[in-house]
Amino acid sequence: MKPILVINSGSSSLKYQLIDVDSAQSLLSGTIERVSNHEQAFQQMLQELTVSGYQPAALAHRVVHGGDKFSAPVVVSAEVEKAIEELIPLAPLHNPGNLAGIRAGAKAFPDLKQVAVFDTAFHQSMPESSYRYAIDLELAKRLGVRKYGFHGSSHSFVSRKAAEFLGIPLDKFNAVVLHLGNGASVCAVKDGKSFDTSMGLTPLAGLVMGTRSGDIDPAAIFYLIREGKLSVDEVDELLNKQSGLLGLAGVSDFRDLTSKAEAGDATAQLAIKVFTERVRQYLGGYLARLGRVDAVIFTGGIGENNPSARAQICADLEQFGIELAPESNQEQSKQTRKISRSSVAVLVVPTNEELEIAIGAAKLI
Repeated sequence: MKPILVINSGSSSLKYQLIDVDSAQSLLSGTIERVSNHEQAFQQMLQELTVSGYQPAALAHRVVHGGDKFSAPVVVSAEVEKAIEELIPLAPLHNPGNLAGIRAGAKAFPDLKQVAVFDTAFHQSMPESSYRYAIDLELAKRLGVRKYGFHGSSHSFVSRKAAEFLGIPLDKFNAVVLHLGNGASVCAVKDGKSFDTSMGLTPLAGLVMGTRSGDIDPAAIFYLIREGKLSVDEVDELLNKQSGLLGLAGVSDFRDLTSKAEAGDATAQLAIKVFTERVRQYLGGYLARLGRVDAVIFTGGIGENNPSARAQICADLEQFGIELAPESNQEQSKQTRKISRSSVAVLVVPTNEELEIAIGAAKLI
């Protein structure tokens, strides 16, 4: 079939990739920065496509928040657009840009189907005991306050690839997926489906990230407002954009953090320790939740490329059936590989969210 044009339309940028699903190859990709008008950005992208000579079969849009309305990719309709718009309060930084991209796509490619693929969709298989918060049930249901989870395309993609690599049927595959990058999350995969995940109502919860705090005592927010005299918007800004590794050590990129730590910077060393210990906390918890685990999977920028972080996360876990093979862990490769010598396979699986989005759209159309 013709390639799928995958669109990631943010508030101020437009990323695109033309993917041949049959060969799993990217034929064309680009990023348009400082977008203030999505229609103009699409016209710029259209010029690149025209020069390339490729004609897409359909557009597949990454949409961050699908709430509990979407558990699979859907062909965009007026009803779907309305639902994405209604979910803006749950993802005010992401869904407006995603929606603007869909509407601009309809004008730029009026004859093509558009497919929405949701970050939250993979996690709709979570049982209520995993996604429910212990607050007033009626209020939670009325306002949609629950765990949704994110990075769904990545968790789905690497779970399937890991099961194939190990020769285990996906519907019998149990794993803990560690998607570690500037944004980071853990997913407990049971029988090939999401069973629990570290991100929550928004992508702020869970692990320490580049600029996000991850888990924090909710009362700390009240304290910052009352004693620190911060506004609600200032606390939002603090926890989402000025915390995490940046807040602890002044840098958000793990490569810069590692360089500082190796040079003896105590704050950088502490930040790495806080980061890896939070990952270990979730890993241990999900091992207990799942019981039987076939694999622990590292993916994302840090997970795929930082042997030291992997070693620190997996240290002293032999009693859980997890032991790295140091030489294998140090290898640099872009291929799926095993880096353990234990009963539980520890794998590095390069993620490809754009390919997963394209595959989902191709199956639908």
